[in-house]
Amino acid sequence: MAEKQANNYVYEANELVSEDFVAAEMEYRKALSKQSDNIAGIYNLGNSYYEKGNFEEALYRHQQTAKLATSKTAKHKAFHNMGNVLMQNKKCKEAVEAYKSALRNNPTDDETRYNLALAKECAKQQEDENKDDENKEDKDNSDDKKDEDKENQDNNKDNQDNKDGEDKEDEKQDGEDKEDENKKPEDKKEDKNKGDKEKEDNKKPQPKPGQLSPQQIKSLLEAMNNQEQKVQEKMNAEKQKGVKVKTEKDW
Repeated sequence: MAEKQANNYVYEANELVSEDFVAAEMEYRKALSKQSDNIAGIYNLGNSYYEKGNFEEALYRHQQTAKLATSKTAKHKAFHNMGNVLMQNKKCKEAVEAYKSALRNNPTDDETRYNLALAKECAKQQEDENKDDENKEDKDNSDDKKDEDKENQDNNKDNQDNKDGEDKEDEKQDGEDKEDENKKPEDKKEDKNKGDKEKEDNKKPQPKPGQLSPQQIKSLLEAMNNQEQKVQEKMNAEKQKGVKVKTEKDW
């Protein structure tokens, strides 16, 4: 009784599916509610989902069909349609296995054999693309490692250059310190006296531009005194001769 009712619902769904998918889906589900393992209902529902682009639900229904089917014909159809769904999902390698299973149940189906050839070609292409991607990724990783190694080498070189510079500076300072320590006491004293003399010389007043030095002033005064003395001597000589000396100032 349940099987008969289920088959009736399946028949109604098959009539509706081309014009009203929603109504057809409802009839298929009614059939499965009456008989959950109704192969025709499950298989046709899977085909309906495939036509509407619901590949996930279609795959699930065809997997159910392949599991429940007892005849080779039903299994062949289920696996063939599974292969079609997997090809739509770009799962070519899995599609190859589905078509192979279909051919095990019907080796003479040329359509399945043709689809298998397409699936194999698709799977090979995907495998090659994956290898190319892996090679590119390996190359990128290798390039990244080379860049990282070069950066580390540059950093190590900078650190070594800085260390060499610091070592040279330390050696220079150590040499100067050692040279000071090795000086004789008289050398140190001489250096000190030399430094004190330079300080003292620096303290002496230096003549500014346009001014006479103390030595120049002294020489000038001596010259003036000598000149004044000569004038005085001349005047004394004139007095002795009786020459009258003018005392008025000229106008």
